[in-house]
Amino acid sequence: MADKVAFELVSPEKLLLSRDVDFVVVPGAEGDFAVLPGHAPFLSSLRPGIIEIHEEGNETTGLFVAGGFAEATPERCTVLANEAIPVADLDRSGIERRQSNAKEDLQAHPDDDAAKAELATAEAMLAALDGWGKA
Repeated sequence: MADKVAFELVSPEKLLLSRDVDFVVVPGAEGDFAVLPGHAPFLSSLRPGIIEIHEEGNETTGLFVAGGFAEATPERCTVLANEAIPVADLDRSGIERRQSNAKEDLQAHPDDDAAKAELATAEAMLAALDGWGKA
């Protein structure tokens, strides 16, 4: 297992994913970071974005997370996500409704931090839809 990282993705409801991977790229609050075997231990808050899971060969899986926390150790990476969904399962019309509702909430309550976070999440989801797999 020295050449793999144990990756776990946990939501408030349950363990969503647990498997050994080559490495993961996580959307940290201060920028994306990769966790490979032997990574220095640290904690980071997450911003809305895509976790890239790199496995055998060139296989890459994308999971959208709406924020949370990540812990890296030399052997593992654990992500505690507020919300997580495979990029392939993102629904444009549902996300656009979510974005519209957040904008309406912000117009009614300009200082509402929850509405600001909801708008940022919807916009990050749309960016994920438009950008995933196009690099």
